[in-house]
This record gives sequence, structure tokens and C-alpha cells, in this order.
Amino acid sequence: MKLCDLHTHTVASDGSDSPYELISLAKDIGLSAIAITDHDTTDGILEGKEAAREVGLEFIPGVELSVNYPYGNMHILGYFIDIEIPRFKNVLKRVQQARANRNPRIIEKLNQLGFSITIEELEEISQGGQIGRPHFARLMVEKGIVRSVEEAFEYYLKKGAKAYAPKSILEPKEAIDVIKEAKGVPVLAHPFSLQIKEEKKLKDAIKVLKEQGLLGIECYYSEHDKTFTDLCLNIAKELDLIVTGGSDYHGKAKPKIKLGIGKGNLQIPYSCVEALKAKANV
Repeated sequence: MKLCDLHTHTVASDGSDSPYELISLAKDIGLSAIAITDHDTTDGILEGKEAAREVGLEFIPGVELSVNYPYGNMHILGYFIDIEIPRFKNVLKRVQQARANRNPRIIEKLNQLGFSITIEELEEISQGGQIGRPHFARLMVEKGIVRSVEEAFEYYLKKGAKAYAPKSILEPKEAIDVIKEAKGVPVLAHPFSLQIKEEKKLKDAIKVLKEQGLLGIECYYSEHDKTFTDLCLNIAKELDLIVTGGSDYHGKAKPKIKLGIGKGNLQIPYSCVEALKAKANV
């Protein structure tokens, strides 16, 4: 059975692996295809594409955009994007600036809580990539402030926590539109993060996104149990949306999530790649 992983992160955003390291690992574990979907950046795409060509692995250029939403957290994935489209590049610059503006606010809140965190320390951990909350979490673990990345998010960094600061500046439709303008396929990432527990409300929310141009749902995901995966698969079928899946691999930033298999609960079929190709006319 051919398998893939369509949701991964590198040092270009908040992962710990270089694109080359990520591709090498994907090849080593026997994946047939992989997508790099860094947060609000495509800086790892060219290296990833070249590395995949060298090892003979199918590669899909992607991105993960953070958007405003009243419930939980919403991210929109874009696949088979043309990273040179001007409007797409301009939107990424706007979002990246919003990320940069947020970091000093998080640092200030952590300092006020009595924790010594500096931008220089974060820059060292990020290895030149965009600084994000996983970098804060890793630094807090290194300093002994918390015992794990998960604990850092739970008590300090997640939405509503003590050191949280908002970042998203895009509305869902703008994210979907800009992905399509870049010749990409927009997909709702990890629907569980919307924190909508009622099936009808979740379906209605996804239906609105489809009306705005959404083409798929990430049904297979590390944090989805079988019941929620089946729910997403049913919604995708009812709304005629394609099905995708990914581990959300970050390397050291999310040590419990392994490439291709998540927490050991994933097997993402190659049919997800075929569905994306059909929508992207690849």
C-alpha cells in the first residue's frame, strides 16, 4: 500500500528538520509522496523539491495559512501552489510581519511571569526560520520552565493561556482565494482544532467554507480518533470535498508526532495525493 504525509513542517517555520532532512526521512520510512506545508511561508519549498528529486520521492509544494475564526483555531492548507504568484507572495509577507509583531508581546508576557526569554535565544532555536510558538515551547523546556512542549502550550502558549498573543490577520475566504490564485488546492486542516463538537454545527461550518471555495478536508490526522476521522470522512462525502491527511510533523517541536504515522495511529493512503492532483489538474 502506497502511503504519504501531506502535512509537515521544517526549519523554514517551526519544525526542527531542514527540508533535506525531512525528505531523507520520508524516503527512509518508505513514503511514496510528501508535502511541505510550513506556516505562512514557502521558504523550504525549493530545497525540498530538489531533495525529493534526488532521492526519487514525489513532492507536493504546500503552505499552511492561519486564519481568523470565532471557534478554536483554523488553518487552511494549500497544495500544488505556484510560489512565485505576486499576490500570494505579498499576502505571505503580511502574515509573516504579523507573526514577527506577535513575538515581542509573547516575550513580554513571559518576562512578566518571571521567565527569562530573549529574542536572541529564540533566533538560535529557529535556525533562521520564522519564530513561532513551538520555538517558545522548546526554549521553555530547555530552561526547565516546563517539562514538555505540551505543558508549555497548555499553561502559557495556547489560545487563552497566560502568555498567548493573537496573530492571524486573514479571513478564511481571503486565504482560500489567495491559494486558488496561486493555482493551489485549499484544504481545511485538522478540523478537530475548530473545537466544534456537534456534528451538524461542524458540517454547517465546513459547508460555509465550501461555498467560499474550499475543496477538501484533512480527515486523517494525528489528533483525530477513529470516531472523528469517520465523521470527517462522512462530511467530505456529503459535501463532495476531497479527503487528505497528514501527521503535522514538526520534529523536536512535537516529539510525540512521527512522520507518516503521527502517534502511531496514521496510515494516509496515496489516494489522497491522487485526489489533490485531480483538483489541481496536475
